[in-house]
Amino acid sequence: MTLHDLIADKLERADPETRQALLRIPLENIDRWIANGHTAPQRLEQWRQIILRAQGTPDGFQELLRLFRDRSEATERLRDFAPFAGVLTAAERAVIIRQCAYSH
Repeated sequence: MTLHDLIADKLERADPETRQALLRIPLENIDRWIANGHTAPQRLEQWRQIILRAQGTPDGFQELLRLFRDRSEATERLRDFAPFAGVLTAAERAVIIRQCAYSH
């Protein structure tokens, strides 16, 4: 399991209102990071479009979940610029961090 899997699971389990609130976090990150001169604004804009589709339609939301769970090289590259910092709590992240520590 990865942090991206945890984010997908959290979004999938969330009620519609909570899901919308969680998806506002990466949109705010994108705005802030671009305003601060992020080195890959085109990737962030790509994420913005994906998130907006996820907010707007069930198919868009399923696309977002697939991007989080897919292990292809293209999606791994896109996830290198994922703006989802703040979606998981410290306690939620700690689960994965502990698992990584045990596996190495």
